[in-house]
Amino acid sequence: MYRGFTIDPPFFEIGPKAFLYGEDVLALAMHADQVSEKYSVQVIFTPQYVDIPILAHQVKNIFIFAQHMDYLPVGRGVGSVLPEAVKAAGAAGVLLNHAEKPLSLEEIERTIRRADEVGLGTLVCADGFENAAAVARLSPNILLAESPRLIGIGKRDDDDQQAISKINQIVWDIDPGIRVMHSAGISSGEDVYQVIAAGAQATGSTSGIIKASDPYHMLEEMIASVRRAWDVTHK
Repeated sequence: MYRGFTIDPPFFEIGPKAFLYGEDVLALAMHADQVSEKYSVQVIFTPQYVDIPILAHQVKNIFIFAQHMDYLPVGRGVGSVLPEAVKAAGAAGVLLNHAEKPLSLEEIERTIRRADEVGLGTLVCADGFENAAAVARLSPNILLAESPRLIGIGKRDDDDQQAISKINQIVWDIDPGIRVMHSAGISSGEDVYQVIAAGAQATGSTSGIIKASDPYHMLEEMIASVRRAWDVTHK
């Protein structure tokens, strides 16, 4: 496993997807940078590819991750996302296998190996117990457990909360060094608090922040809730 990338819990991921770009995404990233420092909560921020360089050179505290990457080598491959180019753009890592950009296990493994080669951290999404175990065996730096039914519009229920400790144990029985975050269905600071209190090392949000009446306030509310829940449950 590539261990050059490290992140300490608790942490938070902000995924602008294709909602924000240019000056708007830079402004949100700069706010996240300040809030990350204020609450001592590390933040992963996943902008559009074209926005990686300007964000990476403007922020001080947060990690910029690409939203996807391909495993091709330097050479031919029009339209593909080259690992070396992602690294050169200033990214610290890459998000893989999101529900909106799914990959096969073989593709995930090959892409993780390429990330290892160029020195990028890997945050890999997994859905359910079996998939979490399969992804954990591929040794990503971070495993993001989330149910596609909750992404964007869902609300976490008791079963979703109880699954947190079960998935943690599945992953850590395979590799205790993998960080495990749980997300989807996060729309408020209280949602964040409950997920961290239930055992997650991290969580994150897209729609809950971007679609809020005041995205900047919601971002800070969520990150403050990460810190508060972690401090209460890890005394």
